[in-house]
Amino acid sequence: MRIGPKYKIARRLGAPVFEKTQTPKYALSLARKEKNDNKGRRKPKSEFGQGLVEKQKARYSYGISETQFRTYVTKALHSSDPVQKLFSILESRLDNVVYRAGLAKTRAQARQAASHGHIVINNARVTIPSILLWEGDIVSLRVGSASSPLFKEVEERMKTMTMPVWLKVDPDKRQATVLGRAVYEERENIFNLGAIIEFYNR
Repeated sequence: MRIGPKYKIARRLGAPVFEKTQTPKYALSLARKEKNDNKGRRKPKSEFGQGLVEKQKARYSYGISETQFRTYVTKALHSSDPVQKLFSILESRLDNVVYRAGLAKTRAQARQAASHGHIVINNARVTIPSILLWEGDIVSLRVGSASSPLFKEVEERMKTMTMPVWLKVDPDKRQATVLGRAVYEERENIFNLGAIIEFYNR
């Protein structure tokens, strides 16, 4: 997915949707922008506008195209709990799991690693970052890629990162096991999936 100037997009959305914007310096810049916006008394967004912004936050956070995101939402709308279903799909993507496990520094790097065949699922090499993982799936680095400079900090990163409860990692083996499905908690995310579902469900 082609992305424009990241800092500009993050400021427009009012959220650190890219890893490079998740710094104290950027947080300060965002706080200043919000303060100036309040001074200017900008007109509040409509429900449609708010839903659009939340959708963009989620899309850019996961690095997903509009078409692919809409496909995920359509699947979610056919479930009894669309919000939870959508979150589960987004978090279950291979590139996201690789990032969450610490096998890559960013989702973009995780996407690239998967696309170039550096990642294996249950000992089978894959090249599709959007593959959805299920409980019991084991994700690891390909043996031939383990010595690459791209992954030299993986073991240390996996030891220091805080892992989600649905993921178990083994830094020594550089692998992660999916234990279950991710559970959506609005307060723990920078986007509101409820507003996104309402946006598409009009």
